[in-house]
Amino acid sequence: MEYSKNQEQILRRLKTRGPQSVKILSNQLDMTTMGVRQHLADLGRKGVVKQTQEEKQTRGRPVRLWKLTKSGHENFTDSDSQITLELIEAVRSSLGEDSLDVIIEERHKPLLRKYKSEMDDAGQTLELRIKKLAELRNQEGYMAEVRLTPTGWLLIENHCPIRSIAESCQQLCQSELEIFRELFRGRGEVERIDHLLAGARRCAYRIIEIHDF
Repeated sequence: MEYSKNQEQILRRLKTRGPQSVKILSNQLDMTTMGVRQHLADLGRKGVVKQTQEEKQTRGRPVRLWKLTKSGHENFTDSDSQITLELIEAVRSSLGEDSLDVIIEERHKPLLRKYKSEMDDAGQTLELRIKKLAELRNQEGYMAEVRLTPTGWLLIENHCPIRSIAESCQQLCQSELEIFRELFRGRGEVERIDHLLAGARRCAYRIIEIHDF
């Protein structure tokens, strides 16, 4: 399905920021509200966005927000494939769950080495290392970004390119969390605060700096 440049911007904004109002999209993307409405109407006809129920505001009338549909989320590239899912089920059925755990652990060893090497080259401060990890995850299709909040750094992944695989094999999610914890061992405590497979619209990790290392 083809989209205009402005429509691609709207889709990406809804993907990375969640449900948005016409007014907010207009301000953030430097478009007129009429232009945003027209694009959303067209995207709605294509089945990739829809309106939410009216949201109450502290002042003024309730507003309707726009969000991606399931088809809208599917516009963002996934790296999983049916053959991978079939291989996972074949290992599980013929060799057992323990063997699948071993395979996942072996698969992530080179990933951990790669991340660590790249992050070491980026610098030793927590900020530089988190931003480098986000950059690496972006290259893998996770639409990652970094934010500093009063309670610590957030590593946010707005897309999961292996979602269907992770749904079949949730050990992958646990393994990735363990990799992140190992990467920041002695520098920061890592906690997953949002999980796509638990119903959140994204995965997010809070990283709190450890000052005595």
